[in-house]
Amino acid sequence: MTIKTILTEPNKVLRKVSLPVKKVGKEEQILMNDMIETMYNSSGIGLAAIQIGVPKRIIVMDISKNDEKKNPMYFVNPIIKNKNSDISRYEEGCLSVPDQFAEIDRPSSCEVEYLDYNGKKKFLKTSGLLATCIQHEMDHLEGILFIDYLSKLKKSMIIKKLSKQKNKLDRIVV
Repeated sequence: MTIKTILTEPNKVLRKVSLPVKKVGKEEQILMNDMIETMYNSSGIGLAAIQIGVPKRIIVMDISKNDEKKNPMYFVNPIIKNKNSDISRYEEGCLSVPDQFAEIDRPSSCEVEYLDYNGKKKFLKTSGLLATCIQHEMDHLEGILFIDYLSKLKKSMIIKKLSKQKNKLDRIVV
């Protein structure tokens, strides 16, 4: 397994719509292994393939707590079938929007159809944090970041802050 570099906003690749996976094969399984390792290494709970520069409709997640056994989940070509009209609010962050958090309203539950790690068709009813995480990661597949739900002013302030951080990383003091 290889730890990959996570792209951060602003980055045009993050705004691309990911393409469906035709078949879950060895290449996709290696990608999912790398994604889960990258996510764990960055202390995240979800990661979309586009976040490491691969425009495939694949997401990985693990919402288990630190003291619990790891429970990695793999979703290939996920489709949300039903969203509850009840709304829940979570403070969301994102590995592609480092050190920025905001309260985001999303449906409190949803049903997802997807292919698992082995390419088997699955159906999952989710609620709470898992439903929020699924919707957040699936937004990535459409080129949407959680900051897109914020006011124009808040969003531009965050992007400006992230741009400054990126510029500082490029500087070398010898």
